[in-house]
Amino acid sequence: MTRHVDVLIIGAGLSGIGMACHLTKEQTGRSYAILERRTAIGGTWDLFRYPGIRSDSDMYTFGYGFRPWNGTKVLADGPHIRHYIEETAAEYGVTEHIRFGRKVTTARWSSETATWTVEALDEQTGETEIHTSDFLVGCTGYYDYDNGYRPQFPGEENFGGRIVHPQHWPEDLDYAGKRVVVIGSGATAITLIPAMSDAAAHVTMLQRSPTYITALPADDPVAVGMKAAKVPEKLAYRIGRARNIALQRASFQLSRTNPEAAKKLLLAAVRMQVGPGIDMRHFTPNYNPWDQRLCVVPNGDLFKVLRSGKASIVTDRIETFTETGIRLASGEELPADLVISATGLSVQMLGGMTLEIDGEPVVTRDRVVYKGAMLDSVPNAMMVLGYTNASWTLKADLAAEYFCRVLNHMRKNGFTRVEAVATERDRGADSVMGGALTSGYIRRGDAVMPRQGTNGPWQVINNYFRDRKLLRKGALEDGVLTFRRTEKSTATRPLEGTRSA
Repeated sequence: MTRHVDVLIIGAGLSGIGMACHLTKEQTGRSYAILERRTAIGGTWDLFRYPGIRSDSDMYTFGYGFRPWNGTKVLADGPHIRHYIEETAAEYGVTEHIRFGRKVTTARWSSETATWTVEALDEQTGETEIHTSDFLVGCTGYYDYDNGYRPQFPGEENFGGRIVHPQHWPEDLDYAGKRVVVIGSGATAITLIPAMSDAAAHVTMLQRSPTYITALPADDPVAVGMKAAKVPEKLAYRIGRARNIALQRASFQLSRTNPEAAKKLLLAAVRMQVGPGIDMRHFTPNYNPWDQRLCVVPNGDLFKVLRSGKASIVTDRIETFTETGIRLASGEELPADLVISATGLSVQMLGGMTLEIDGEPVVTRDRVVYKGAMLDSVPNAMMVLGYTNASWTLKADLAAEYFCRVLNHMRKNGFTRVEAVATERDRGADSVMGGALTSGYIRRGDAVMPRQGTNGPWQVINNYFRDRKLLRKGALEDGVLTFRRTEKSTATRPLEGTRSA
């Protein structure tokens, strides 16, 4: 049986649940369904289960704008974030609209019927389901859930211990009393080191190059103060959120306009944390702040375990794995019983599904993005991508609000098709994130990421204040975004009886 809804959302993570809530909150009057490959709500926060898993953005901005995060932790742990998303879905009646265990393989647009036809594999039964919709929204993020980035290490076949990628953390992994080496220097690595240090015999962080790291209080003092003063939750959330958005933007702007000053501030703060016993070369990157994402440690937990001797940090290259550990290019040998390859993500667009327009395949790398939310020449579709230099949710919220504006405008004016079409002069060479950050996963993702535009609404500049004005207040009919009224053919559309809310 073909199932039809007005809006079909792919993904029940932070973005997908937020999008569904906005459809109700903004009174679009549209029926919707969510197809989710996993068996639970949460997306990233259901997938990642490694020790210490937490947000890398503050919760005032990582929480939804429409539903306050009421905790005081600056960075929340994975289980609490997952619970927050689940509670939000339940509060807005979203949960009943989710079909779990569905892997979307293909989405095809027909101009004749003005309809998307989506094939989804029920991974439990092996059967293929057909879903149709007037609009398609991709809320899958941009990385491959099946495979993290895992380089082949020379000589790893000789290693007598176990090598584990954090993206697929084994439930039975026992590291108590073991010598652990964590390969990597990003957010995952700096989370794992302190989380594993109490139980492990010793944890070594092995990095090829350093990352900028900053320490923040585990509990937000402003949040604690407002809670003590019994400031109403919604007001406290608005105040804290506005403050943190401004601080994020100011930090990023300083790094861009005066990188030397930003570098001095960040390194001076680290120097105070690590003390004289640890070489600062391990914390001094060869790039400017915010050329890659800044890593945050609550209460300086990473620095504490380094000072205590429970953990250590080594900056070097791997020559080869040995039976008992890793030999480095310097000749030093790191003994290890367990190696964690916190080596990053593999980028994948739209959850790996194939996209077609009237029988022609869409290559995402050949497209540019309109207002950071729509692929050019792809009708009646949205693609939610969060910020690279701030909280993901800030952009996801704005994109959902914008989509609801578009839907309400179309209903009011009798439009059935919306599309943004770029010209050749609108297309740039960099990916949508290539001009912002130089992280490894962004470089690796260049082959599939849409292109950065050269002008106006095709430029993705990762600026919340600009996007807030553009997406909330900007003209919908701006000469680029086109709306049409079309007579829909009913030849291949499902009967009303198969329509579901």
